[in-house]
Amino acid sequence: MKEWITGLFSETLHLELSGQPVGRWALAVAVAAVVFLVLRLVVGLAGRRLGAIAARTETPIDDGIASLVKKTRWWLLLVVALFAGSVLVELPERGRALLHNVVVIALLLQLGIWASTALRFTLEHYRQRQIKKDPASVTAVNAIGLILTAVLWLGILLLALDNLGFNVTALIAGLGVGGIAVALAVQNILGDLFASLSILIDKPFVVGDFLIIDDYMGSVEHVGLKTTRVRSLSGEQLVFSNSDLLNSRLRNYGRMFERRVAFTIGVTYQTPREQLKQIPGIMRAAIEAQEHTRFDRSHFAKYGDFSLNFETVYYVLGPDYNLYMDIQQAINLYVHEQFEQAGIEFAYPTQTLFVQRDEPIGATS
Repeated sequence: MKEWITGLFSETLHLELSGQPVGRWALAVAVAAVVFLVLRLVVGLAGRRLGAIAARTETPIDDGIASLVKKTRWWLLLVVALFAGSVLVELPERGRALLHNVVVIALLLQLGIWASTALRFTLEHYRQRQIKKDPASVTAVNAIGLILTAVLWLGILLLALDNLGFNVTALIAGLGVGGIAVALAVQNILGDLFASLSILIDKPFVVGDFLIIDDYMGSVEHVGLKTTRVRSLSGEQLVFSNSDLLNSRLRNYGRMFERRVAFTIGVTYQTPREQLKQIPGIMRAAIEAQEHTRFDRSHFAKYGDFSLNFETVYYVLGPDYNLYMDIQQAINLYVHEQFEQAGIEFAYPTQTLFVQRDEPIGATS
């Protein structure tokens, strides 16, 4: 029995499959299986080890490497294992070419996965780092990520087709002509897209800035690929296309570090000269009595139609509108109190009518 089994096994090993002994095929399969298991074990251990190291450190580099290792696909390891096993057998020319194409395409796909993972990780790290100190730099990060990902996978597709023997040059030319036609058809959308990228790069405003756009005003809520959304003071949402927004005259109060305030008050023409000389000092004291202000000037500016006008200029050391209104209110109350104590009267529109009576010629008294 033992001799029969040994003989059967020896005969089986000497059988040929596609011109190769079955024993050699069995050895190739065994090598492929061992290589696959070893690679799976190494990748798994490396992923867990790098993940543990990344959890203990604050640097983003090890986190990125760990994410790349975890994105290694099992089918790539299988293709590599099959290639390693195929070295032990002589494959026909067509079979060897097919295996070569499969290996190259698998490597290209895996490189695409690694590159897109690294791109997403980099953009997310940039977004998290910049979102608090510079929101403008992250408003179009998703758009950039989408464009770069599309370009990456288009390149992978072209390389794969070139490896399979397709005429990539003709395909690229066709894509160029088709791209021009599509660009002409969606030029408005592309204009808004590039305007979104311009907002990201040039940073004319950021989310949270208060803008005045022509006759509209409000705070920026969101900057998208095509539109920017602004919340108006009355509560409704205003939607502007990005290209129209950049072509408009914007007044960005979010970039205002201090507010210049110029206002005028008028007193009556009957005010004595000595009291007129006191008014600039009263205005200066009213402004300097408030916090977050810087006095600039106060002058007897001109003779009005019904008042003597004094122009005063000062700065509020902050962009907040409510702060400005609180300060202006305090100044007005202070000036009113001082004028009341000094007996200075505010002017208001008045009209004086002079009536002259002429005596008729030859009249006698």
